Amino acid sequence: MDKRLQQQMDFALEIDKEKNILRQTHLSGHGRNENDAEHAWHMAIMAYLLREYSNEPVDIGKVMLMCLIHDIVEIDAGDTYAYDTENLKTQKAREDAAKERIFSLLPEDQKAELIALFDEFEAYETAEAKFARAMDNLQPLMLNDSNGGEDWKKRGITSTQVHGRQDKTKLGSEKLFELVNSIIEDNVKKGNIKE
Repeated sequence: MDKRLQQQMDFALEIDKEKNILRQTHLSGHGRNENDAEHAWHMAIMAYLLREYSNEPVDIGKVMLMCLIHDIVEIDAGDTYAYDTENLKTQKAREDAAKERIFSLLPEDQKAELIALFDEFEAYETAEAKFARAMDNLQPLMLNDSNGGEDWKKRGITSTQVHGRQDKTKLGSEKLFELVNSIIEDNVKKGNIKE
């Protein structure tokens, strides 16, 4: 096997570890904790299905690839819960180190391409990044809602905390933000999210 193919195969095997990174969100139907790979796959499919609701035209292939790679860094950095203020302080440093190690397994051109895509997602500036981030917000919200808000109730999450993350959804999709807002309001009324 030549060096390039070996590097690509090494990366492909390494990212299999993403399946072992458990998130705080549970699968629908009160299932087990979701893993990062399932989250990324679900986001990518949702992006494709919901692309008509993007505020701006997007390269949907690029959006889907952003969705698929955005949590690869958690192989090393671990999942940082959206409302964990302490671990959020060190998240960027942990993820930057992981990004360098994991993407360095690839040939230089592919490393540069995927790091640029990862950084674009994190910067939240392009139409593609904003829409991909909207999926990153909507997907766990949808699962929490489908499970009667159990994950929010268990941790005593407030509407201010949920809005702090979810309000950014409107940057990628005003239409999907309307849905997000109604889900939040409904869960506040039901007592699943604290006022």
